[in-house]
Amino acid sequence: MSIYSPKKLFWQRFRKNKLAVAGGMIVLCLFIAAFLAPLVSPYSPDEIDRKEILEPPSFKHPLGTDDLGRDLLSRMIWGARISLAVGFVAVGIASLIGMILGALSGYYSGWTERVIMRFIDIMLSIPTFFLILAVIAFVGPSIWNIMIVIGITSWMGVARLVRAEFLSLKEREFVLAAKALGATDYRIIFRHIMVNSMAPVLVSAILGIAGAVLVESALSFLGIGIQPPDPSWGNILTLGKDNIEIAWWLSVFPGLAILITVLGYNLLGEGIRDSIDPRLWEADSRQ
Repeated sequence: MSIYSPKKLFWQRFRKNKLAVAGGMIVLCLFIAAFLAPLVSPYSPDEIDRKEILEPPSFKHPLGTDDLGRDLLSRMIWGARISLAVGFVAVGIASLIGMILGALSGYYSGWTERVIMRFIDIMLSIPTFFLILAVIAFVGPSIWNIMIVIGITSWMGVARLVRAEFLSLKEREFVLAAKALGATDYRIIFRHIMVNSMAPVLVSAILGIAGAVLVESALSFLGIGIQPPDPSWGNILTLGKDNIEIAWWLSVFPGLAILITVLGYNLLGEGIRDSIDPRLWEADSRQ
């Protein structure tokens, strides 16, 4: 029986999962395109050419042009930057809030747990998307408002996940040993238990990025998200809706970009979740 370290077992299982590898490649390509947008974008996203309004895909404009003659490929590449930024910042805010409240409710019992869990139940009872719509309508649409609002309305799942991990880990021997050595609650929570709870939180965050991209696209499609002239896949879809009969490419290509992005993050997240499952590690180590 060969012995593998957890890291080697993770990579071994991840490489075997072809769908997870495909998801990782999609995410990597999106990162490269977004990060190198000034270099790989053939035109400026705001460059207007009134001689080429609503031109279909061609060699000069591979994905066609919009109603102002702007190159669609360039706007989609820059739109990827905005969509990914919204996804990462929103999920970062949600993960931070969820980890703190989940840790407190899982480590402490009594009124602290009851208050936090009842607050989570109240938040879960409110339709998230309609709550986001209401808050955005009140504070106004901007990229920072969208990031913050999505983040502060989507932390409940992370909190429940972290709480479950804390309930399982706080009775382990290493926590009891830390208490016996006089470690403070702060050190036990954030230096011992939280570190061992990060794997499921990472998976949840990856899956949450896909959801945040969808929400941002939906808000922009409704006109209360990223505002023109800033490019976003959602507001490009709005143009496609207005010109669906004469410019199909304005709907098809942004829609495919959203589909592929969400699919890539979901495949990557599920692949990582399967790869870090210790029960599967044990099965592999016996082979």
